[in-house]
Amino acid sequence: MSTTNGQWYPPDWPERIRRLAVGELTPVTPRRAATVLLLRDGAEGPAVHMLRRRTSMAFAAGAYAYPGGSVDPRDERGMAWAGPSRREWARRLGLSADDETAAQAIVCAAVRETFEEAGVLLAGPTPHTVVADTTGEEWDADRAALVARELSFADFLDRRGLVLRSDLLGCWARWITPEFEPRRYDTWFFVAALPHGQRTRNASTEADHTVWIRPAEAAAGYDRGELLMMPPTIATLRELEPYGAVADALAAAPDRDLTPVLARARLEEGQVVLSWPGHDEFTKHIPTGPTGPTGSTGGAT
Repeated sequence: MSTTNGQWYPPDWPERIRRLAVGELTPVTPRRAATVLLLRDGAEGPAVHMLRRRTSMAFAAGAYAYPGGSVDPRDERGMAWAGPSRREWARRLGLSADDETAAQAIVCAAVRETFEEAGVLLAGPTPHTVVADTTGEEWDADRAALVARELSFADFLDRRGLVLRSDLLGCWARWITPEFEPRRYDTWFFVAALPHGQRTRNASTEADHTVWIRPAEAAAGYDRGELLMMPPTIATLRELEPYGAVADALAAAPDRDLTPVLARARLEEGQVVLSWPGHDEFTKHIPTGPTGPTGSTGGAT
């Protein structure tokens, strides 16, 4: 892996990018996914909950990320729902107005994955309440059953008499994994406040470390090359930096531009130029020869 800061950059990217640029690689269809920037206020401003993916993971090993994952087909099942309608969520997520089932599945995945990986549940016994504590053996057993796909989220909510609180989420961004990647995701990034009384914990088998950290502090760690991150992660962190309180970030979510960000690769003067529209800091110049990624500093740029 080659970096000049903390940008995640797999060693097989240059060859896969070259193959895509010359038409030798057929892009994989991305799977829909959701991830949540869980926020809480602190003395110095908002902090975000992040987890570090285990080095044994096939995708983004060692990188810092947020709780999240792929949509489960069972996330489409009917369930108790509070907040904006499914039709309104479809509009907000950039789907067709009548694609309410897909909208529910994406929002449900965000809530489900946050519970599975961070132990935090955005649901309550009524449309205006939220559970105050999700610790204990019974909660852990339900969470483990969800992770193992032995229990659907709809059945979990029904059994506990809970309502999914979609109004506690704000959609922040949408990124699609580059076309040259073998594992691709069409991912919606959400923001949410840590519910009062609940606490995060490392409930994920995919992470070896979790932390609450201010966005500016995490971004500085990335810039020093100390914290490894994928472009969507560092981009969303930088976008959170101006907000002095969690409520301010949540209030800004409805006006966020959700145009999907998808990396582009083109051949230019013996190099493959890899760029993410609107995010110039991630641009890389990769020679088409066998020497790997290079730039003015001799590393990835």
